[in-house]
Amino acid sequence: MQLPAIPQLETDRLVLRGPKAADFGPVAAFFADEARSWGFGGPLDRNEAWRWFTMSVGHWAMRGFGFWTVTSKETGETLGITGIWQPEGWPEPELGWVAFPAGEGRGIMAEAALAARTHAYEVMGLPALCSNIFPGNTRSVALAERLGAVFENEFDNPKHGRELVYRHPAPAAPCDGGMEAYA
Repeated sequence: MQLPAIPQLETDRLVLRGPKAADFGPVAAFFADEARSWGFGGPLDRNEAWRWFTMSVGHWAMRGFGFWTVTSKETGETLGITGIWQPEGWPEPELGWVAFPAGEGRGIMAEAALAARTHAYEVMGLPALCSNIFPGNTRSVALAERLGAVFENEFDNPKHGRELVYRHPAPAAPCDGGMEAYA
């Protein structure tokens, strides 16, 4: 099976690109930090993080979409990941995100997630997206709401148990305020 070309997305400040081997270090560091990774299925040891990382690369081959590495357009620094994924057992494609320490507190993940969502709607033609969020992950809930998503129901994740489903605005509904709202 040949891997599909992973599209590169750009915003004013960011480049969203396909994952590279060098991205594993920041991903492993994220998953090793229990306080940061618990809302994304962590903590994971380095071996488990490697398996997650390679699974996410393989997701592009199996589904044609996945997580981009979010980097600074100015410096190239890795700031986090965002993208669309739908592992086995997920009822629909999900918009997800993870901010690494350098990507926090500056609207980076809102800008990146909005670019991923726009691509999903305008290029991939997806009719809807949700974000599944662990109960208690107040920062992810705040970001989902900042993107215009609203709580819809709960989802029984086959691996992690109960998650909150936040429904994103449909493709025809613009996000409140556009990109300037996330700068």
